[in-house]
Amino acid sequence: MTTQAAPREFAFQAEIQQVLHLLAHSLYQSKEIALRELISNASDALDKYRHVCLVEEPVKDPGDLSITLIPDPTANTLTIADNGIGMTEEELIAHLGTIAKSGSRDFLSSLQADAKKAVNLIGQFGVGFYSAFMLAHTVEVRSRSYQSDQAYRWTSDGSGKFTVEPIDGLDRGTQIVLHLKDDLKEFTFEHRLKSIVQTYSRFVPHPIRLNDVIINDVKPIWVEPKSQLSEEQYAGFFEHLTHQTGEKPIWHLHYSTDSPIQFHALLYCPASNPERLGFGRAEHGLNLCAKRILVQNDCRDLLPEYLRFLHGVVDSEDLPLNVSRETLQDNSVFQKIRRVLVRKILDRLSDLSKEQPAHFAEFTQQFGNSMKEGVGSDFENREKLAALWRFPSTRDDHAEPTSLDAYIERMKPDQQKIFFLAGSSLKSLARHPHLEIFRQRGTEVLLLPEPIDEWAVLHLAKYREHEFQSVDASNIDLPPKTEEAKETSSSSEADATGFGRVIEIFKRRLGEKVAEIRRSDRLIDSPCCLVSADGNFSPQLQKMMMLANKEFDMPKRIFEINPRAKLIKRLADLSANPSHEEFIGKVGEQLFLSSLLLEGMLLEPENLAQGIQAFMEEAAQGRSPIITG
Repeated sequence: MTTQAAPREFAFQAEIQQVLHLLAHSLYQSKEIALRELISNASDALDKYRHVCLVEEPVKDPGDLSITLIPDPTANTLTIADNGIGMTEEELIAHLGTIAKSGSRDFLSSLQADAKKAVNLIGQFGVGFYSAFMLAHTVEVRSRSYQSDQAYRWTSDGSGKFTVEPIDGLDRGTQIVLHLKDDLKEFTFEHRLKSIVQTYSRFVPHPIRLNDVIINDVKPIWVEPKSQLSEEQYAGFFEHLTHQTGEKPIWHLHYSTDSPIQFHALLYCPASNPERLGFGRAEHGLNLCAKRILVQNDCRDLLPEYLRFLHGVVDSEDLPLNVSRETLQDNSVFQKIRRVLVRKILDRLSDLSKEQPAHFAEFTQQFGNSMKEGVGSDFENREKLAALWRFPSTRDDHAEPTSLDAYIERMKPDQQKIFFLAGSSLKSLARHPHLEIFRQRGTEVLLLPEPIDEWAVLHLAKYREHEFQSVDASNIDLPPKTEEAKETSSSSEADATGFGRVIEIFKRRLGEKVAEIRRSDRLIDSPCCLVSADGNFSPQLQKMMMLANKEFDMPKRIFEINPRAKLIKRLADLSANPSHEEFIGKVGEQLFLSSLLLEGMLLEPENLAQGIQAFMEEAAQGRSPIITG
């Protein structure tokens, strides 16, 4: 039986009084943070008691360690109870009368410097308990240490003082009774408490009970050994994270390490990419936990932007003590975790490409474009990222995308460049005139139908010492001649004099619309093509810039004419008669407009349509030189 004694009164440490004033009188919106902190403290108390049982009294059974929430709407109180290590009278005075260890001045300066971020500092510097005064006008702490049969009650209204007195009838552990402020009765509502627990404390390793029902029934499988987990468990946790019932991830990565910083990670790649469906940019991050307590549910600092599609959890027990359960202020810690995660993810994808090519193809189809974004920001991993890219090519009718490594392995001994052609669709690229000479000479060309493809390869510039070169460049290094594909002899070309007259007529007709009109050595059958002048943007990049800036001035292209094409040879013959010059000029203009259309750069399609109609009318009336000779 406790000897009745008057409560002893104590004054808070000076810094505590300032903290309590700020907490009690600030207009914080995230008051549920207080409940998260108190549950976290209770979980720590249970862990400490379990450790005591293992180390100090190894034969003692710690029993059913748990946390209980006891709301009382009538009294407007909420109690957070645990049967953990408990506290003695001295510990109540020492732990709850001062800010633990050190850092109080840093906390106060941070809190006062940016009040908007105040909630994000709760849980740092050992002030998590005092967040209780965000909810309560009076706080009672009833506690009995595992080392004593005597319990004590600590009481304060947050005004600068607290009292401590002995009490009877308490089992081992601690009860924190919050006498809630009048406008916070919601913290006695069962659904509100359950929501807070499932948001912040669902992975606490001890049962949290509310009305005798455990409300944190999700197992933190990321801390379990991989050998003890089944694919069904991994799939079930993915559903829990994403709320996507029935959808299985393409792959997952379960990783634990002790250096350079200790952490556990479980990451998932979903089966579908909402960005491809037009739902906008995926804006979510990883769940960041400290000792299984949620710190941030959308932490975007742990992965680079190009990996934004991943879901998962990162949990560390070795976060700096002054950032126990809130956003890390030490950015170097994030950088270390991030560097390890990115390396392991890229290694996982590399292994997937070799061991499960079908799964990797599924991944590439959904998220290949996102992986190409990384070349512009992740300079440390540029080569690793590029090794994961896949592009269709002219090989095997572009049936299966190829890697850059596979392309290089198939390069001819004297080939130095990685050739590519960018365009708006794979179908139009496959029929592009620029590919004719490469097909004839048996040289493979990568086809880049996605808007980001060309941007990616140009940012990379070269891969394994091989530079990228677009086949529409004016200074193209044409593939060497082969025995199987001899050059067409000059005798099959248009008469040199007639071809020269055709070029002159085209120049007069097109004038300033083109940078230059010249003979083409890259075409086999097609009559003409457009070539990008040195230093100019490619057609695809020009289109992207036009979309971004309507005032963008499109650079002029070089117009190349093929003297071996049947149409050009016919025009060369007709050019001997000056009366045909008007017709030849019209043909040149139509060929130019058709070339623009092929590349998706025709801004005024009505000109092409009108020209075609005029030719059809002349042909129907028998006035076309092609018909009449």
